[in-house]
Amino acid sequence: MSLTTDFIGKLVRDANRMERLDAFQKRRMLERAVATIADLREAVGLPTGPGRDIVLDIHTTALSVERGWRDDNQVRDTFLLAAGMIRDLHIVLDSGTRVSLVGNRDVSL
Repeated sequence: MSLTTDFIGKLVRDANRMERLDAFQKRRMLERAVATIADLREAVGLPTGPGRDIVLDIHTTALSVERGWRDDNQVRDTFLLAAGMIRDLHIVLDSGTRVSLVGNRDVSL
Protein backbone atom coordinates (compact mmCIF):
# COMPACT_ATOMS: atom_id res chain seq x y z
CA MET A 1 0.00 0.00 0.00
CA SER A 2 1.13 3.52 -0.68
CA LEU A 3 1.16 6.37 1.79
CA THR A 4 -1.84 7.84 -0.03
CA THR A 5 -3.97 4.70 0.27
CA ASP A 6 -2.93 4.36 3.91
CA PHE A 7 -4.08 7.92 4.54
CA ILE A 8 -7.41 7.30 2.79
CA GLY A 9 -7.95 4.28 5.04
CA LYS A 10 -7.10 6.34 8.11
CA LEU A 11 -9.58 9.04 7.13
CA VAL A 12 -12.35 6.46 6.70
CA ARG A 13 -11.46 4.65 9.95
CA ASP A 14 -11.37 7.91 11.87
CA ALA A 15 -14.69 8.97 10.36
CA ASN A 16 -16.17 5.82 11.89
CA ARG A 17 -14.70 6.51 15.33
CA MET A 18 -15.20 10.25 15.50
CA GLU A 19 -16.14 10.17 19.19
CA ARG A 20 -12.67 8.83 20.08
CA LEU A 21 -10.83 11.75 18.49
CA ASP A 22 -10.27 15.06 20.20
CA ALA A 23 -10.69 18.37 18.40
CA PHE A 24 -6.95 18.73 17.77
CA GLN A 25 -6.74 15.30 16.08
CA LYS A 26 -9.75 16.09 13.89
CA ARG A 27 -8.29 19.42 12.84
CA ARG A 28 -4.87 17.94 12.05
CA MET A 29 -6.38 15.14 9.93
CA LEU A 30 -8.39 17.65 7.90
CA GLU A 31 -5.40 19.94 7.47
CA ARG A 32 -3.36 16.97 6.27
CA ALA A 33 -6.17 16.09 3.85
CA VAL A 34 -6.16 19.63 2.43
CA ALA A 35 -2.38 19.48 1.89
CA THR A 36 -2.65 16.02 0.30
CA ILE A 37 -5.39 17.16 -2.07
CA ALA A 38 -3.32 20.19 -3.09
CA ASP A 39 -0.26 18.00 -3.74
CA LEU A 40 -2.25 15.48 -5.79
CA ARG A 41 -3.95 18.21 -7.80
CA GLU A 42 -0.58 19.67 -8.66
CA ALA A 43 0.76 16.24 -9.61
CA VAL A 44 -2.07 15.62 -12.09
CA GLY A 45 -1.89 19.12 -13.52
CA LEU A 46 -5.00 20.71 -12.05
CA PRO A 47 -4.41 24.43 -11.70
CA THR A 48 -5.41 26.43 -8.68
CA GLY A 49 -7.15 29.68 -9.19
CA PRO A 50 -10.04 31.91 -8.33
CA GLY A 51 -13.50 30.59 -7.78
CA ARG A 52 -15.28 28.32 -5.36
CA ASP A 53 -13.28 25.33 -4.23
CA ILE A 54 -14.61 22.56 -1.99
CA VAL A 55 -11.15 22.29 -0.42
CA LEU A 56 -11.79 25.66 1.20
CA ASP A 57 -14.85 24.13 2.87
CA ILE A 58 -12.71 21.29 4.19
CA HIS A 59 -10.18 23.78 5.52
CA THR A 60 -12.93 25.90 7.09
CA THR A 61 -14.26 22.81 8.85
CA ALA A 62 -10.75 22.04 10.10
CA LEU A 63 -10.46 25.51 11.60
CA SER A 64 -13.98 25.34 13.09
CA VAL A 65 -13.58 22.03 14.92
CA GLU A 66 -11.64 23.31 17.91
CA ARG A 67 -14.08 26.15 18.40
CA GLY A 68 -16.97 23.71 18.54
CA TRP A 69 -18.62 25.17 15.46
CA ARG A 70 -18.99 21.77 13.77
CA ASP A 71 -20.62 18.69 15.26
CA ASP A 72 -19.27 15.18 14.81
CA ASN A 73 -21.68 14.43 11.95
CA GLN A 74 -20.42 17.40 9.95
CA VAL A 75 -16.79 16.50 10.66
CA ARG A 76 -17.45 12.84 9.73
CA ASP A 77 -18.96 13.94 6.42
CA THR A 78 -15.93 16.14 5.77
CA PHE A 79 -13.51 13.29 6.52
CA LEU A 80 -15.37 11.10 4.01
CA LEU A 81 -15.49 13.89 1.42
CA ALA A 82 -11.73 14.39 1.72
CA ALA A 83 -11.11 10.63 1.51
CA GLY A 84 -13.17 10.45 -1.68
CA MET A 85 -11.37 13.38 -3.27
CA ILE A 86 -7.97 11.92 -2.42
CA ARG A 87 -9.03 8.51 -3.77
CA ASP A 88 -10.23 10.02 -7.04
CA LEU A 89 -7.08 12.08 -7.51
CA HIS A 90 -4.92 9.07 -6.66
CA ILE A 91 -6.71 7.00 -9.32
CA VAL A 92 -6.12 9.72 -11.93
CA LEU A 93 -2.46 9.98 -10.94
CA ASP A 94 -1.95 6.20 -11.05
CA SER A 95 -3.55 6.02 -14.50
CA GLY A 96 -0.89 8.34 -15.85
CA THR A 97 -3.51 10.81 -17.04
CA ARG A 98 -2.46 14.44 -17.14
CA VAL A 99 -5.08 17.14 -16.97
CA SER A 100 -4.72 20.09 -19.30
CA LEU A 101 -7.20 22.92 -19.29
CA VAL A 102 -7.44 25.07 -22.37
CA GLY A 103 -8.71 28.63 -22.06
CA ASN A 104 -12.22 29.39 -23.24
CA ARG A 105 -12.52 30.71 -26.76
CA ASP A 106 -15.12 33.25 -27.64
CA VAL A 107 -17.11 31.51 -30.32
CA SER A 108 -19.71 33.38 -32.32
CA LEU A 109 -22.51 31.42 -33.89
